[in-house]
Amino acid sequence: MNTSQATTPSNTVIHGDCVHVLPTLPSASVNFILTDPPYLVRYRARDGRTVPGDDNAAWLKPAFAQLHRVLKADGFCFSFYGWPHADRFMEAFRAAGFRPVGHFSFPKRYTSSVGHVRCQHECGYLLAKGNPTKPLEPLGDVIHWSDCTGNKLHPTQKPVSVLLPLIETYSAAQETVLDPFAGSGSSLMAAKLLGRSYIGIELDAKYHAIASRRLA
Repeated sequence: MNTSQATTPSNTVIHGDCVHVLPTLPSASVNFILTDPPYLVRYRARDGRTVPGDDNAAWLKPAFAQLHRVLKADGFCFSFYGWPHADRFMEAFRAAGFRPVGHFSFPKRYTSSVGHVRCQHECGYLLAKGNPTKPLEPLGDVIHWSDCTGNKLHPTQKPVSVLLPLIETYSAAQETVLDPFAGSGSSLMAAKLLGRSYIGIELDAKYHAIASRRLA
């Protein structure tokens, strides 16, 4: 497909593998990317639920290469990541053409899991394509995870409340927010609440249906 002639979908959740769907989107067609990709840790929730793509990294570099292509010049991409494989994520970010311009911590009031340590935070990178204009009021890089979703809709469900400030700060009203690993659609809900257009991509049919219902 000639991506220069493709049309950009709007306010939709696409069912499919982002590695295959992203090449169908036009270059430089979205304003901000906010995503929570698989952490490459073979995660299994207490109830047995798993995350598609979490057992391999074959998608990692191709996905971020496409994300860099579809993001408009001088735009931002925010990505959560799995710290046990921080090197692989950073390698993929840089190979795609992104550069890190911020690192965020999301401390929780509860323990997600217990191993060598009690896991009580999430983390993510703010990535830049080109040289985006600095926000008038930059966010602090610690955002408290005050709400607990209970992972009712997805095994790694993020609270809408921690996503809202990211979208509000690093995109503008009526711009388009993309999440290629949409899960239950929390990032898309946050975009909708803030008056942004949104495009979600989700591989798993069950979570695609959940996200579609939420946004409807």
